Amino acid sequence: MSADPALLDRLGRIGVVGAGQMGGGIAHVCALAGIDVVITDIDDEALQRGRQAIDRNLSRQVARGTIREDDKDAALARIQMGLDYALFADCGMVIEAATEKEDIKREIFKKLTPALKPDALIATNTSSISITRLASATDRPGKFIGMHFMNPVPVMTLVELIRGIATDEETFAVTRNLALKLGKTPVAAEDFPAFIVNRILLPMVNEAVYTLYEGVGSVEAIDTAMKLGANHPMGPLELADFIGLDTCLSVMQVLYEGLADSKYRPCPLLVKYVEAGWLGRKARRGFYDYHGDKPVPTR
Repeated sequence: MSADPALLDRLGRIGVVGAGQMGGGIAHVCALAGIDVVITDIDDEALQRGRQAIDRNLSRQVARGTIREDDKDAALARIQMGLDYALFADCGMVIEAATEKEDIKREIFKKLTPALKPDALIATNTSSISITRLASATDRPGKFIGMHFMNPVPVMTLVELIRGIATDEETFAVTRNLALKLGKTPVAAEDFPAFIVNRILLPMVNEAVYTLYEGVGSVEAIDTAMKLGANHPMGPLELADFIGLDTCLSVMQVLYEGLADSKYRPCPLLVKYVEAGWLGRKARRGFYDYHGDKPVPTR
């Protein structure tokens, strides 16, 4: 299904809060789709890292032949960066893609909303937190929605769209059309802890960590078993390192607290790794050590 241009016209420029892996990826796909984007982050260094990552990922697409060099140059030219939320003054929508911590997101919304025009929409890329609760931290719950992109954003086609209790139908329709414009496949999810994908995926990852914790198998045995036995492209512990063990733990805590069911209890070994700062690929150590040419299991 194609996007409705009439619904998209009202958006104009898109704002993105956060230039990290998810925010940078969202800006990347928006700019490639011909949409002007403005990104903010906490400091210039974070913005520069974000721009370099976008440039690198666009170059990969050029090398694979999926886009042309001209497309890359045009996309980069559509991206503006800065530190001030005032840059969002003319944006029709701002997508928040900050750390998966509710207090940080609520603080962002408190500072963001005064900078926006009255009819601007706000989307959050949260992977697990209540949309209704986050919307209550803004002055526009009806214009607030969950727009959960998958990682890596330029490659993965799914976007979960989550209405809060107050989200109006126009907000949902406009956001769905934006997802289509970006070449994504939107699915509607209800506002329950972790939505659809992470409600199913993260307990599997957590169970894999329990399997390691209880000595049922080694890191290598568990990942090999799931790749060859269940035809998964990536083993669950390798996947956990890719997602980030801190993010995995945050989602499991949201599930455990939100659903009050012991089956969602985060594995103590996952907690221990996060406490040690072994967060996966981004920290170069998690269930694998990434300092060498080839990842080596840490257990």
